[in-house]
Amino acid sequence: MLEQANFRKLGCAECANATCLSFDFTMAFQPIVNIRTRSVYSQEALVRGLDNQPAGMVFESVNESNRYAFDQACRVKAIQLAAELGIDSFLNINFLPTAVYRPELCIRTTLAAAELYGFPAEKIIFEFTEVDQVDSPEHLLDIVEHYRHLGFKTAIDDFGAGYSGLNMLANTPTDLIKLDMELIRNIDRDKTRQVIVRGILGICNELGIEVIAEGVETAEEVKALAGEGVELMQGYYFARPSFRSLASVDENKYTV
Repeated sequence: MLEQANFRKLGCAECANATCLSFDFTMAFQPIVNIRTRSVYSQEALVRGLDNQPAGMVFESVNESNRYAFDQACRVKAIQLAAELGIDSFLNINFLPTAVYRPELCIRTTLAAAELYGFPAEKIIFEFTEVDQVDSPEHLLDIVEHYRHLGFKTAIDDFGAGYSGLNMLANTPTDLIKLDMELIRNIDRDKTRQVIVRGILGICNELGIEVIAEGVETAEEVKALAGEGVELMQGYYFARPSFRSLASVDENKYTV
């Protein structure tokens, strides 16, 4: 048992230092706020280069041969930094469904990292994006159900950005969805967006799914979303991603 524990710790250290990859990266964090409780609901870990280069630059180095190692390293780095920064809210971690070949095996590194760095596993939310090319809806459902069985929350990111949003929600119900920023932009003066978001909210309320509005940039958008009943929001209006640190949210930003 001791040898297995040491092996798990060694594996976490390798992922944290990206020694299993030919490139290294780190994380920035952006808060998701609850405007009703006027508090930070979660911090989303976002991939960055070591000199704060954008995620796109890092993903240029990800390919079929290293996708699994990269996905595992992202999880470990996010958990390690979250623990070091003293995050006491939820932690949103993006994962690649195509990198999870067997959920019961691929989650082991995550659990080991949470134990090693002292971060509560029950505070982890796993996000996957609607626009990911997932060949097998059954496999994605298996991942979500396995994660839920272990006590993790799951979320569909960029909901509304792809072509299969409602089908994905029907086939793979999650705890949360994140409305894509294109649905949020100028919602305060766009009736079409208001009607669409209102319809999604009605569906999610019936299914017991929480909704996060992402990409919120103006006080007017906050007011319009709050008027529809959205409590969880994320975007530049509240705080930009903070490189290897946590951004503070101005108390006035919670005022609707």
